[in-house]
Amino acid sequence: MAHPLSEKVVIITGASSGIGEASARALAACGSKLVLSARRRERLEELAAELEVPTLVAPADLSVVSEAKRLIEETLEHFGRIDVLFANAGIYIPGEASEGDPEAWEQLMAVNVNGVLSTARAALPHLIEQGSGDILVTSSISGHVDIPWEPVYSASKHAVQSFVHTLRRQVAPHGVRVGSIAPGMVANELWGFTDRAAIDEKVAAHEAIRSEDVAQLVVVMLSQPPHVTIRNLVVLPQKQDI
Repeated sequence: MAHPLSEKVVIITGASSGIGEASARALAACGSKLVLSARRRERLEELAAELEVPTLVAPADLSVVSEAKRLIEETLEHFGRIDVLFANAGIYIPGEASEGDPEAWEQLMAVNVNGVLSTARAALPHLIEQGSGDILVTSSISGHVDIPWEPVYSASKHAVQSFVHTLRRQVAPHGVRVGSIAPGMVANELWGFTDRAAIDEKVAAHEAIRSEDVAQLVVVMLSQPPHVTIRNLVVLPQKQDI
């Protein structure tokens, strides 16, 4: 029996590393057709070369509204449809607000919030006309809990959560599902983990999860039958005290 995601056209933003890259591999194993987007073309092309499914490499800077629109247009031109928009691209900035860089915050908001809004806006007319499809957004435990060491990042993820909840109710009558996946500590590049041994140590201590753990749950969320919506899925390391 074919996997529920077999032949589905899935756009993944932030696909050059971390959760996006791991999700691309997991969805390829399901037989999905993939659109890989991020700013680093070389990383996307290296990943695409490893995947044995139809794959479109579509670099984009999603802090720019016109590039979000172009991403959707390129996907429709290449594959003729969209089944899933996985809005995963994000920037992480922790630290004291009194010492922060407002220009860096502006870029964070442009990617974490405006990038999600812009790609969703560009994809929605097609999904609504089609009468089916998913928008899945990578949120964070920071979108559910006010975390004092990352106030600006938390603000961006709270905004995303509000958008997910309200958009879901707007488009439900059109057969379109909207949900979020909200990880806690993930030992990957976004959080400064690049050494495999350090990642393994953190995971073995139950203090972090892997990008691959999140990717498997992305597959679970998207594989549900059309009448089932997982609105929010929060996934934490077993020892994360939040």
